[in-house]
Amino acid sequence: MGKLKVACFAVSIDGFGAGPNQSLENPLGEGGLQLHEWAFATESFQNTHGTGGGTTGNDDDFVKKGFENMGAWIMGRNMFGPIRGPWPNDDWKGWWGDNPPYHTPAFILTNHARAPIKMAGGTTFHFVTEGIEAALALAQEAAGELDIRLGGGVSTIRQYLQAGLIDEIHLVVSPVLLGRGEALFTNLDLAALGYRCTQRVPGEKATHFLIEKP
Repeated sequence: MGKLKVACFAVSIDGFGAGPNQSLENPLGEGGLQLHEWAFATESFQNTHGTGGGTTGNDDDFVKKGFENMGAWIMGRNMFGPIRGPWPNDDWKGWWGDNPPYHTPAFILTNHARAPIKMAGGTTFHFVTEGIEAALALAQEAAGELDIRLGGGVSTIRQYLQAGLIDEIHLVVSPVLLGRGEALFTNLDLAALGYRCTQRVPGEKATHFLIEKP
């Protein structure tokens, strides 16, 4: 069985993983896009989402590594979209167009059931209403021996951390101050939960930390 990993998850210097007031216009909350400028500049991101070009180096290496050996994804409903409450219809299919970048089964945590959505490129969105353990069990079954990437958002990662279910976190500290938003580690004692920082790597536009549970 593979590991449950968080990869390329960016936080501000003051510890926020998203800005406030997520909306269709601000999918990462107000100011949240700043957290990911390190990734937007990379060759890997530009090849997938942009017009080509982009930078190489440590930042690019981490973007590539974040997609290696992944057999399934888990994400919260806020990462899937801005809609709250019962699904009004089946029109919303994520932020990413007809061919999302996941190319695996992706399990969405939600309180409101919805039929799976099969997308181009091998991504199928499954909606899980039974909680984080149920989503993990389904993802493990889908991934087999491959790893599972926990995509966020902040609330979802906090729930899995509190339950001690995450094996490895690649945390990216971006050189910005948000001042407000969704704090990742407030009232979480990672050391008491058994996590240790095992690696620090300077990147071109951010600093990378690996946090593991031995």
